[in-house]
Amino acid sequence: MPSDLAGLTVSVITVSDRRAAGAAEDTAGPAIAAAVRAAHGTATVTIVPDGLESVASAIVAARDAGAHIIISTGGTGVAPRDVTPEATAPLLAQQLPGLPELLRREGAASTPMAAVSRGLAGVTAGPRRAIVINLPGSERAAREGIATLLPLLGHLAAQVAGSDH
Repeated sequence: MPSDLAGLTVSVITVSDRRAAGAAEDTAGPAIAAAVRAAHGTATVTIVPDGLESVASAIVAARDAGAHIIISTGGTGVAPRDVTPEATAPLLAQQLPGLPELLRREGAASTPMAAVSRGLAGVTAGPRRAIVINLPGSERAAREGIATLLPLLGHLAAQVAGSDH
């Protein structure tokens, strides 16, 4: 399957209290962005703290700015402030449950912890539709996740834009 993202804009949102405060370096977001650029796409990285409002606002801002694909990294576990899926869910008009299932299955080859990721995927509502995918926050999970997704993203974006099957 092709993994060429030419003409597509991907907004990467790192969700982390520590990274947003400057207490830790963001390596996951830049790893995803580098993979997108290697596939000829355009990528931006934004860092926001954990929280329903911060995550939802970042997703809406990315969509409204014209992102075709929005990939968050972080906040998918079960810690008290891990609410990325809860912030994402109300923004989705269509869910894509197969993508998180695929990510968990592929991630399990590296770590059994992949099974506890609660990430979602889907397409936003409204006239400006965008694909949203939640990845875990570790750099390894981000690298593995984007590698799994790259062969699918171009076709998926074309479908969202109204391309025929």
